[in-house]
Amino acid sequence: MSNQGFAIVLSGPSGAGKSSLFQRLKEDFPNLLFSISCTTRPPRPGEKDGVDYHFYSQEFFHHGIQRGDFLEYANVHGNFYGTPKAPLLNAIQKGHTMVLDIDVQGARQVKSVLSPEFVQEHLEFVFVAPPSLEILEERLRKRGTESPESLQRRLENAHTEMMAWREYQYLVVNDKLDKAAAEMKAILMAAQCKTQRASWPTQG
Repeated sequence: MSNQGFAIVLSGPSGAGKSSLFQRLKEDFPNLLFSISCTTRPPRPGEKDGVDYHFYSQEFFHHGIQRGDFLEYANVHGNFYGTPKAPLLNAIQKGHTMVLDIDVQGARQVKSVLSPEFVQEHLEFVFVAPPSLEILEERLRKRGTESPESLQRRLENAHTEMMAWREYQYLVVNDKLDKAAAEMKAILMAAQCKTQRASWPTQG
């Protein structure tokens, strides 16, 4: 039996633990691909082009928008961020599995850019949530990277995003990382076995 490629669109507020879940999935599925986003902001110390982000100029990014190169994009405080379309289509064509870390607004854009048939056949939508906003705030404070204004903005965004969880096919509440990782693994394995993307020669 051979399976067509597919992608998991992973959404959830900052601090929900999406990156940690992906790293755990990589341990069990070493061939899992991760979509690298594009941005017009300058690289931060230690960041590498093509590894952390694809770093584009404003002009190059705008040309990409005009060509329809992005599954989704947004202007965040003067800098553009976007998810390139070509790597996803290439991965699916080759039968690979890809994870895309995209916010709620971006996931809605993906559904509008791609055909309903493509979305149904090749995409799985998973929402990762913290147990509560109080625990999310605690996690963000422990990072020590947020100013009071930035923390408040992230919490407000999180409240809005968490109201959209029913737009997704799966919900993973990341209270205990081991449990959440096991649930993500189960979702990925179930997605691999869907008949809608399987090819199996029947016996005559």
